[in-house]
Amino acid sequence: MSGISELRSVASTRTAAKAARGANRDNRTAYLFMLPWFIGLGLITIGPMLASLYLAFTDYNLLQAPSFTGLANLRRMVGDASLQHSLAVTLRYVGISVPLQLIVALGLALVLDKGVRGLAFYRSGFYLPSLLGSSVAVAILWKQVFGAEGVVNAVLGFLGLPTESWTANPKTALWTLILLNAWTFGSPMVIFLAGLRQIPASYYEAAKVDGAGRVGRLVHITLPLLTPIIFFNLVLQIINAFQSFTQAYVISSGTGGPVDSTLFYTLYLYMQGFGNFNMGYASAMAWLLLLIVGGFTAINFWAARFWVHYDD
Repeated sequence: MSGISELRSVASTRTAAKAARGANRDNRTAYLFMLPWFIGLGLITIGPMLASLYLAFTDYNLLQAPSFTGLANLRRMVGDASLQHSLAVTLRYVGISVPLQLIVALGLALVLDKGVRGLAFYRSGFYLPSLLGSSVAVAILWKQVFGAEGVVNAVLGFLGLPTESWTANPKTALWTLILLNAWTFGSPMVIFLAGLRQIPASYYEAAKVDGAGRVGRLVHITLPLLTPIIFFNLVLQIINAFQSFTQAYVISSGTGGPVDSTLFYTLYLYMQGFGNFNMGYASAMAWLLLLIVGGFTAINFWAARFWVHYDD
């Protein structure tokens, strides 16, 4: 009997070793297929980030070798009035356009969730602006729509109302970009629609039995169960809004608009880096933007525990 036990032990040991060798071969194969991604991560993401971190402490004009200047770029940012103005414009843009975009997206998702005929067509049609909203062609089109000879003025002139170039007026130029961002509501709308489809119908049926109306069901069932989706869209759209560049660059022709009313932070960063060849200063600005976005994201995650409700 002891001999049989020893044979079984040896067989099990050999089986385990064979399985381990097979697992190691599978792991090597998996890493081999992932190698291009790791190479791209190092060369395209991590490498440039580390290089920009070094350049943030240098004076670099793209033509000469960077010279280390310590905290000179940071001190310059503290006293840079244009940087502070661009940051204020960007914060105003984010603070208005993101809530407006999410409200429009949620409203349309609630309408489409009612079982509208041709749902796939409407969903695709509403999602299309999100694919094109950051393109140069749409920005040029938007500039023409709100220009002196644009469609908006044509409608206002037909109604006998005063007209103006909305993109050339410092009081309205930023609002045209806010409307453009709100118009690209398709992506959060699709996510909201998917979240609405996950809410059990039994909750609404029970609420109806208790006498809850449409508003009551919306406030006490739909919105609380949708808060994780709202939180996800909020974080994602805030990050995207801080990175907005193409629209402001095209509509303002790269100048920041009238009286710098559309001077986004990313646009000012581009002007410093590729216009004035202050690449070291632009790198410092890029890292400041990263810290700002990270700070807003951290605040959202901290505040989420007070208003985000999960089904469990």
